[in-house]
Amino acid sequence: MKPAEVTQKISEQLSSMRKSERKVAEYILANPGEIIHMRIVDLATEAQVSEPTVVRFCRAVGCSGFQEFKLNLAQQLASSPSFGQIAVTETDTIAEYKRKVFDSTVDTLLNVRDKIDNRALEAAITAIAAAKRVEFFGFGASGAVAADAKHKFFRLQLAAAAHSDHHMQSMSAMGMEPGDVVVAISQSGRTSSLLRSMEMAKAQGATVIGLGPSGSPVTRKSTIPLEVDVEEDIELYTPLSSRIAHLVVIDVLAIGVAQRKGPQLQEHLLKLKKGLYNLREEKH
Repeated sequence: MKPAEVTQKISEQLSSMRKSERKVAEYILANPGEIIHMRIVDLATEAQVSEPTVVRFCRAVGCSGFQEFKLNLAQQLASSPSFGQIAVTETDTIAEYKRKVFDSTVDTLLNVRDKIDNRALEAAITAIAAAKRVEFFGFGASGAVAADAKHKFFRLQLAAAAHSDHHMQSMSAMGMEPGDVVVAISQSGRTSSLLRSMEMAKAQGATVIGLGPSGSPVTRKSTIPLEVDVEEDIELYTPLSSRIAHLVVIDVLAIGVAQRKGPQLQEHLLKLKKGLYNLREEKH
């Protein structure tokens, strides 16, 4: 088990655990920082279970025993201090899961900010700024990110489009030319239809920017990989953080392209802002 998977594994298995093991899980999720300083007898006492129950719990989440579990948890907390505190449970109040969702998102963004490759960002910005045409491909939640990206880059005076239908992606990819850019967005990095569209675009000479997990097929098969690794501790409910991380990476690309285009673009954006302001209802 990777250290960063400890609380995720607990969250995924919480509903299927025995009642006694679940008491251990809920105590750990509520007090992750304290666990690494505890003895097995201390945890058993606090969770009101037996020591063998703690051992069974540790094995259920992929550890050989309590010491290995504590080591993995300590490594996780060292690399991501708030991560162990954001696992959503069925018994959470609105105040509790509100805090967890916000903390999860903030923690994710900070981790992605520190780990994403600046050279890859530079290459992606250079390719997009020089492109005759930029298209964003994605399915499901990634399709929503693609639509948001199209809106941002259309404002930057680029020929931009977004497609979340496989047939439209295929037709668009087959019409690509050298100098065109496809940004393929995927939270899993393994969507087969998206991979086929990427291959079609590359065959036409287009540059393909892959936005997805490191080592995934989407980043491996792209011309320029933008690796975004997100541990979804609340993925049981909905993959919130990875979508928001992708949106922010798109913002970084948009700012980079706008900077490259210089003062002329700023004049265009100011004109747009004034034009859109006139469409708003007046305040009464």
